[in-house]
Amino acid sequence: MAKLGIDKDFLRDYGKLERSVQERVAEVFAKFEQATHAGLHLEKPNNARDPRFRTIRIDKFWRGVVLAPETGDSFTLLKVLPHDDAYTWAQRRKASVNTATGRIEIRDGAAIDATLPELARMADRAPRRLFDDAGDADLRRLGVDEQTLAFARVLTDIVQLEAARSFLPQNQWDALYGLAAGMTPEEVWAELGVVPGRESYDTEDITAAVERTPERVVLVEGPKELMEVFRHPFALWRVYLHPAQHHVAYVRFNGSARVTGGPGTGKTVVALHRAHHLAGLEAGPVLVTTFTSTLSASLEAGLRLLADSAKVRDHIEVRHVDQLSYQVFAERHGRPAILRDREEKDIWRRVVKRLDVSFTETFLAEEWRHVVLAQRVTNAAEYLKAKREGRGRGLGTRQKAEVWQAVWEFEEELRRRRVWTYETICVEATRLLDERPDKPYRHIVVDEAQDLHPVQWRLLRAAVAEGPDDLFIAGDTHQRIYNSRVSLREIGIRVGGRSSRLTVNYRTTAEILAWSLGMLHGERIDDMDGGLDTVAGYRSQVHGRPPELRGHRTQKDELDALARRVREWLDAGVEPGEIGVAARSNMLADAAIAVLERAGIPARSLAKTQDADDAVRAGTMHRMKGLEFRCVAVIGLSEHQVPSSNAVTPAREDPLTHSQDLQRERCLVFVACTRAREQLHLSWHGAASPFLAGFTT
Repeated sequence: MAKLGIDKDFLRDYGKLERSVQERVAEVFAKFEQATHAGLHLEKPNNARDPRFRTIRIDKFWRGVVLAPETGDSFTLLKVLPHDDAYTWAQRRKASVNTATGRIEIRDGAAIDATLPELARMADRAPRRLFDDAGDADLRRLGVDEQTLAFARVLTDIVQLEAARSFLPQNQWDALYGLAAGMTPEEVWAELGVVPGRESYDTEDITAAVERTPERVVLVEGPKELMEVFRHPFALWRVYLHPAQHHVAYVRFNGSARVTGGPGTGKTVVALHRAHHLAGLEAGPVLVTTFTSTLSASLEAGLRLLADSAKVRDHIEVRHVDQLSYQVFAERHGRPAILRDREEKDIWRRVVKRLDVSFTETFLAEEWRHVVLAQRVTNAAEYLKAKREGRGRGLGTRQKAEVWQAVWEFEEELRRRRVWTYETICVEATRLLDERPDKPYRHIVVDEAQDLHPVQWRLLRAAVAEGPDDLFIAGDTHQRIYNSRVSLREIGIRVGGRSSRLTVNYRTTAEILAWSLGMLHGERIDDMDGGLDTVAGYRSQVHGRPPELRGHRTQKDELDALARRVREWLDAGVEPGEIGVAARSNMLADAAIAVLERAGIPARSLAKTQDADDAVRAGTMHRMKGLEFRCVAVIGLSEHQVPSSNAVTPAREDPLTHSQDLQRERCLVFVACTRAREQLHLSWHGAASPFLAGFTT
């Protein structure tokens, strides 16, 4: 029985085919398992550059290109194209096995041959070539074969290498680009997930190479799996791993581990694969968690695409942290009565008035959350000794006594009313888990870790026994959009020596990434483990247009300009669902939706749906977290809207908290901007936000 693999690049193409062609492709390949190597379905094209290429008839106009091994019944679908284009594609390209990674590669050999003579003439006139400092031996050890090596030797500028990305083998291009960017061969090996000095691969064994390339080829067993792949082509394409990501996802650790990286570097994809891998070990239940229900639903959707059997799916639970704490709490105490935000503020206000303390209700609430609860403080003596780094306002012994009295009265009021906050539910759930000798999970995978509060981290630590691969943490503190800070080591989570950092952005163009990183230039951002994080080394290998910045006189002018820009994107062939609009407030996002709809452009609120392929989606910057679009408009970047005055503590009240709030607001804009893959439009009305100082004229 024939086995079929599907190249990830075809998945991207498949989603753009007309529905009738999609249906015919699905029909043809649903029956493909009955084909044989010598079957009538496959034809050997004339003048194919690779003798292992075959074509298969889709209909009178369309043909598929298939990679077929010399022996065996394992095939890989590479392309579906119009008849003549399919034959031209096969005549230009060749498959090969990378000598360093053992993975399958496809190259446009005709483009390499056509480009080489002119590059050689340019190189003869140049004083220096791009890879003069790289020896042939190093290049070969990085998997660069003879044809690519000859091409590399005539390059004189990195722009030439960037232009060659479309026709060079991907792994080999990655290796060359890393060296050209100043990386050492050892650093490139790490990026490629290569173990230097390992035994060589059989470069003639295409079948084995395909099986070693899960980041490029999805293998399906039978029509049912094939139909599932065709139902989710774009989503499935996004869950494939680069070799460096694959290494992090599948290596074994003797304790907790962490992966960090900037936006678009694939941390979430790594986390999904990590959960899938751990579930396959069948050592015990795996929890996949994050901090909001929206992101939790996104993780669950991704896992449905990855989990290839009910056996694996049954070992994975997906729920956000508050759901977990609620469940543990309810099992012992029943359903809790939860205090609403307005009611909590009223209690603090009455406490301040009754005790006549010299602190605002906001300061006391923050002190309770970020010192008392975060450090498990239970009495006045413990509070006197508690660390208060990051709280800004220093307190003497007498002032601490006042604060503690206020905290005690607030907690007494909660007990008297028999009500709970999300934090106190989490604290109680942690206590219950600490008492249990048996833990509910064998492994926990945490995504968007930077936004979890210390009480949530203590809950997760209590929910899994310490041991190999107990906690796997993915996050980026540059994308922290909530006021939660933690030191993992103080919580009892040790990741020293088991941290990896992803540096290549696979989503955003270099121009958008560079502009967005400029927003955070000079900011001292912690790494969640007692040190500082850095954006050094983050890069994108894709280039495009620089971000567009536009100021306007009034909000009406700004929103009218937004409608014109969105119309231009649509007229250029961008689908409505590939366009996102981000604003700091729900009110402005809703105003944008109204203007777009009046202009005849379908638009939906992210607060109501995240899945609307037939409409532009608009929402707050917070709602943009975890999403991506081809084109993004960030609107309302005005002086009195960003940063939001409601989200920033006055400097006179607490200078350090004021500074941290401003940093969080910067990170929020950073998150919104890095949702864009290809084009970024930024606008404001009136005076521009101070965050844009240096970017506007």
